Amino acid sequence: MSEPTRDPAIRGKIIRFTWMEGPTKGATHEHTFHENGTVEWRDPKQATSGSAPSAGRQGQPPEKPAYAAIKVADQAYMVSYLAGSGYTLTVVLNFRDQQLIGFASGAKEWYPLRGTFEVVKR
Repeated sequence: MSEPTRDPAIRGKIIRFTWMEGPTKGATHEHTFHENGTVEWRDPKQATSGSAPSAGRQGQPPEKPAYAAIKVADQAYMVSYLAGSGYTLTVVLNFRDQQLIGFASGAKEWYPLRGTFEVVKR
């Protein structure tokens, strides 16, 4: 498998997703898109990383799956990663209006998602 693309608009950033539709409606998750091509996520209200449904158990190091980030249009980027739980998150981030749209899917479930995002660390 070839190395996935990690666009500089995403790589090295911390981006906070706030979910307006989908199974995590009303929740907020901070995603840290590391320079090394891994991603961590956490609920900013909690102290531990990886508190999303696909997170590791308490006392274990946070999960850091590989991610891809590809420019799909002017100021719009598709971001995707497969968590250890078997769920894949794929979203398009529109930097013009800070809207996100995408899908979370597992082997037997599929959920459309909508929300907003903000870049916390550039």
